[in-house]
Amino acid sequence: MSGPKEIGIDALKAGLRDGSMIVVDVREAAEFDAGHIPGSLFNPLSAFDVSLLPKDKTVILSCRSGNRSKTAFALAQAGGRTDVDTHFAPGFLGWAAANETIEH
Repeated sequence: MSGPKEIGIDALKAGLRDGSMIVVDVREAAEFDAGHIPGSLFNPLSAFDVSLLPKDKTVILSCRSGNRSKTAFALAQAGGRTDVDTHFAPGFLGWAAANETIEH
């Protein structure tokens, strides 16, 4: 199994804007509560539940800096969600560094 595909910030913003994508944030509760990409679905890696991943949008996995989202990718694949194959490698840190809107 190879790793997840990566999406850039501009493509992610376009997908969020047109509603075709959803970010699934796999960070833990305190991290998520401190700030996240607007509209993100909270599904922490410590209790990752493949059944919570939407099927009507392209799922983009995200974490702090791209490591935990790779683990979530492997869990999603193992859980039969081969369509969940992309992550936002820069993660929340990259989103914040680009001065994008943060939701609390």
